[in-house]
Amino acid sequence: MTDSHNSTREQSPDMAMRIAAELPYLRRYARALTGSQDTGDRYAAATLEAILADRSILSNDDSPRVALFRAFHMVWSTTGTPVETSSAPGLEQRAQDLLSALTPNTREALLLRTVEEFRHDEIARIMQVPQSEAEELITIALREMESAVRGKVMVIEDEPLIAMDLRNIVTDMGHHVTGIARTRDQAVALGNKERPDLILADIQLADNSSGIDAVNILLKDLGEVPVIFITAFPDRLLTGERPEPAFLISKPFTVEQVRSAVSQAMFFATTETLAS
Repeated sequence: MTDSHNSTREQSPDMAMRIAAELPYLRRYARALTGSQDTGDRYAAATLEAILADRSILSNDDSPRVALFRAFHMVWSTTGTPVETSSAPGLEQRAQDLLSALTPNTREALLLRTVEEFRHDEIARIMQVPQSEAEELITIALREMESAVRGKVMVIEDEPLIAMDLRNIVTDMGHHVTGIARTRDQAVALGNKERPDLILADIQLADNSSGIDAVNILLKDLGEVPVIFITAFPDRLLTGERPEPAFLISKPFTVEQVRSAVSQAMFFATTETLAS
């Protein structure tokens, strides 16, 4: 008993470091799941508190990443509701209404697969369900979300091939692309010309201007518009030092990732940005 306890203590610093490395991605997942940075961060913090209170939560053969996300789901499953109840009007209430129509557990499975890129067997262990059920939940979520909302999408992307891929993916989903902007000024002009229902934005643009700046200018003019940021360096934006996007796609992305993020951002109308 003593030897086992000492072994666990000796491994704990390394485990702590590995868990810490995964925290930005847990926070990203929690924000996308709840549609709110504040609410998501509260769930992530509650997960860490649960681990500190009972280290055996991580005592298994899974990787630290799978173990951390499973611990999150243990906390998540005890709340009884996937998003904090709010009486606020507008997009937040709209999201609540749409969410209530989804099949239970489908949103979680979809985010774990497409945003965090867990394998189906890992999702099954995280959610503590059979693998076949995890796969079915993902299929149901995509079908329900894609059919729920149609709208206008604006693309801010300076690389022509990537811009064309994004246009094709979004169009195939049944949405209308208002146009493609390669610089901050082009983006501001395009957004004010035809108000989008969703913005897909790269971070670094053609003239070294910022996609973040473009989005923040547009949101001041347009009000509440959901945004999905696209970047090759997501870890640089998940620092916890300022408001962050609920939806963040890493380059290179997959069609599945884009379809998932577009469906969910449009569905939940998430308005979190990177404004300082």
